[in-house]
Amino acid sequence: MRTDTPQPIRLADYRPPAFLVDEVHLTFDLKPDATRVKARLQVRRNGEHAEPLKFNGERLRAISVAVDGRLLAEGERTIDGEFLTIPNAPDAFTLETEVEIDPEANKALDGLYMSAGRFCTQCEAEGFRKITFWPDRPDVLSRFTVRIEADKGFHRLLANGNLMENGPLPGGRHYAVWNDPFPKPCYLFALVAGELDVLEDRLVTMTGRTVDLRIYVDPGMAPRAAYAMDALKRAMKWDEDTFGREYDLDLFMIVAVRDFNFGAMENKGLNIFNSSLLLADPATATDMDFERIESVVAHEYFHNWTGDRITCRDWFQLCLKEGLTVFRDQSFSADQRGHAVQRIKDVKQLRARQFAEDQGPLAHPVRPSSYLKIDNFYTATIYEKGAEVIRMLKTLIGPEAFRAGMDLYFKRWDGHATTVEEFIRCFAEVTDRDLSAFFAWYEQAGTPNVSLSSRYDEARRELELELVQETAPTPGQPTKRPLPIPVTVGLLDGDGRTQAFLRDGQALDETVIVLDGARTKIRLTGVDERPVVSALRGFSAPVKLTSNAEARDRYILLAGDPDLFNRWEAGQELARALILGRATGEADEVGEERYAEAVGRALADQAADPAFKALLLSLPSEPDLALAMSLADPAAIHEAREALRVRLALHLSEELKRLHAGLQEIGEFSPDAAGAGRRALRNAALDLMAANPRSEVGELAYGHYEAAANMTDAIGGLSALTVIGGEIYEQALADFYARWKDEPLVIDKWFAVQARDPDEGALGRVLGLTAHPAFEAKNPNRLRALVSTFANFNPVRFHDPSGAGYRFLADQILATDGFNPMTAARLVEPLGGWRRYKPALGALMKAELQRILAAPGLSKNVFELVSRALAEDDEA
Repeated sequence: MRTDTPQPIRLADYRPPAFLVDEVHLTFDLKPDATRVKARLQVRRNGEHAEPLKFNGERLRAISVAVDGRLLAEGERTIDGEFLTIPNAPDAFTLETEVEIDPEANKALDGLYMSAGRFCTQCEAEGFRKITFWPDRPDVLSRFTVRIEADKGFHRLLANGNLMENGPLPGGRHYAVWNDPFPKPCYLFALVAGELDVLEDRLVTMTGRTVDLRIYVDPGMAPRAAYAMDALKRAMKWDEDTFGREYDLDLFMIVAVRDFNFGAMENKGLNIFNSSLLLADPATATDMDFERIESVVAHEYFHNWTGDRITCRDWFQLCLKEGLTVFRDQSFSADQRGHAVQRIKDVKQLRARQFAEDQGPLAHPVRPSSYLKIDNFYTATIYEKGAEVIRMLKTLIGPEAFRAGMDLYFKRWDGHATTVEEFIRCFAEVTDRDLSAFFAWYEQAGTPNVSLSSRYDEARRELELELVQETAPTPGQPTKRPLPIPVTVGLLDGDGRTQAFLRDGQALDETVIVLDGARTKIRLTGVDERPVVSALRGFSAPVKLTSNAEARDRYILLAGDPDLFNRWEAGQELARALILGRATGEADEVGEERYAEAVGRALADQAADPAFKALLLSLPSEPDLALAMSLADPAAIHEAREALRVRLALHLSEELKRLHAGLQEIGEFSPDAAGAGRRALRNAALDLMAANPRSEVGELAYGHYEAAANMTDAIGGLSALTVIGGEIYEQALADFYARWKDEPLVIDKWFAVQARDPDEGALGRVLGLTAHPAFEAKNPNRLRALVSTFANFNPVRFHDPSGAGYRFLADQILATDGFNPMTAARLVEPLGGWRRYKPALGALMKAELQRILAAPGLSKNVFELVSRALAEDDEA
């Protein structure tokens, strides 16, 4: 058990930095086990602050500290495990330090570390303090000049900015000097050194400047970076067209590394990517991989303005760069791949991750008020809900005003670190509106529950809509304020056609109702017949909506709502009600058959996008269903969901066979939206066919796998065989491993497929795989592929009544915490929702959390999340 209790850092305690660093010159003498870092900093006191200089520094072996060229004696400065302190620092001076660090021993993968024989860095959020002494906070912006010296075997020597000079050194070494002309916080510093291949291209910007583009990858992998390069060029052009943002340096670089805690990092001019989110070709990457590469490449590039040129004043403002940039990358993806399908995918992810977060002890506002380790707040709330808040703002003020507000934000805050308040102030100024009520979305945790009731007066041709909102208490926030919630509404007639109406005398097909109090009522007139209300179109707010609509209305919406999100949503609501009814002992076989017939009609719609049809075939996930059950019973949910899958498979048997046969890949592979949509529908058809106990689908699934001309279809076949099981499945697994054992990113998929296996022996299989020669516990990708996939996406086996799944996860958390606390903490979430499950399961989950908390030497990362998960409601 920890003998000390870590103290939280609070937003209310923010104070400007006592010292600023205007210029820094860093010299790296790179050696795997003994790298020397010399730093020359131009330091000045910030305003009237009189306190001593106190710079962060962890895991550093100090060699020397000098002020204005004079070495400080030990009595003139102190160095402990966290800080360098100089009690009598001048108001302005040059600080020179030299330290030694051990990158090879750094398995936490923050600061400077080794990956596959190469040096690389990860400094967000607090990694730079493990490289040199520094005021490691985002509101200290400095201009960096970096000199790198290394053996010539480390061929590429890369850092932020523009290359100023390079050349040979005695003793088989060489050097490179980089300068970044833009002031930046230290978390955006990057360095990479090693043997790398490069894919090169160029882009001419909107003002006629030529920018060199380079993607550095493992030797022999340059062709697999072609799609990322294409996505980068499209993203750069999109940002010019949509936001007027032009790239500012002469060179933009991306480097792929295998060992990385995150997906990617937006370091100024030198993005570092997890190789899983950069390298792709049809043989080794799925359509989902291509989509994620497109999205993440865009996201990290868009950070150049929303994160780099303008950064956050403190880590509590993290949503200012992440939520805003997710909104930008989602908008880009929607333009590239289709707005409706992309919106559905984004909402599915929001509900799966963020709604679960909001319903548990780890709930927090989009802008938190305190933290122990900021690493723990790179969450779905910050990212996905943060993006939804931006989208609501655009809905409320309109696209033209939104663009004007963004332009003002870029103009006013370029080159500065700022806050969410200043961001919102820009939109308040351009619209001359009071947006103080809207700001509550940043300060209040929880997902609002909105209920909609409608009453139609046939004689008056009038529809009354009443909206009511309520948000359940969350830890530390027992009382909730009403929020301004934009609810986009349209009306259909009984045949599913759009029905026009009047609002305030204006003829409309669609309107936005702003629910800005506990309840509101509006009247729509000129409504010719009893309408079917299509509400929350496009998922206009991150809320849970219920209504007094009949099931009949949902079938009409599913059949013909012009808002494709609400068509999909109607199907999800119908399926959710049927599954949860069966799970609680109230099976509705007539309703299940009616639902299957409706899905069949939707599949027969020749005008519908195949990607949309694939989404219609996918039932709500088991974790999503668990959130809708007061005390979740994963076994009952799994059984009920499988029953509906069987019903669909039986009813749609011939249509599924027709789709599977008719959508077989012909011609050259294309990762575009149209090709990906056809493959998605074909694989969704196969997945559903695998649920049919009356069909001989095993041979068909194996044939699908064996004939696959791309990784999307290979994984589709393997996943279907997972459901079928037996010898044919084991044969496919063995064949897949033999084919791809030398491809780490593909073998990650092999581990993940098995982690999702719903067979009763799944946990035994997973335990066995932890001893497999290809399992690398210290590689975050491999650990996530097996352990995180099992805990998050195989609920029926993770929640085994014996508690064995919980013990397995707790063991993995404790083992990982010993070398990589950041990754270990990200494994805690599946246990954190223990209160949402039936008492017998919840007690077992709680016991494992208590066991983790009692472990000696627990990191702050894991301690914070586990202690919050266990806290009593009135103390959390």
